[in-house]
Amino acid sequence: MTTAPTASPGPTPTACPGTAPDPAPIPGPTPARFDTKIAVIVRDDLAVWQKLNVTAFLASGIAHARDDIMGKPYEDASGQDYLALFREPVLCYTADSRALSRTHARALSRGVPTALYTADMFHTGNDDDNRAAVRAVPATDLDLVGLAVHGPRGIIDKITKGLKLHG
Repeated sequence: MTTAPTASPGPTPTACPGTAPDPAPIPGPTPARFDTKIAVIVRDDLAVWQKLNVTAFLASGIAHARDDIMGKPYEDASGQDYLALFREPVLCYTADSRALSRTHARALSRGVPTALYTADMFHTGNDDDNRAAVRAVPATDLDLVGLAVHGPRGIIDKITKGLKLHG
């Protein structure tokens, strides 16, 4: 008598030393697949604090892309209120300077809402000076350190094609 082969479960995943195992998935409905996508792209040679700072500023810009981009406010079981977050996931990418410029050109050519952060903005101390620093440089000459885009999934996929997810 022969038995049908069974699929091997493959290697057992292991956690990095000193880390907790991944939590069990949260039960509930299958997550929604949104028609739109948010992508944040930061230059790969930035210091970690700069990447985080740029990502935060870019995300704040995308929050204003459309009226329906934000979810509803949160409330915990104690009745404490919390601010609303984006209604959809944010994909974070890294890119070198050249790829960032190419991504910028793709975003502009497709007319999607785009937030930007330039190297000059690290040397200013306020929003007015940030805008003046950007206004002083033609789009093709901007020293970009970060971009964020929001738009239809297929278009954002084309804009970010070839980029590496951060991590």
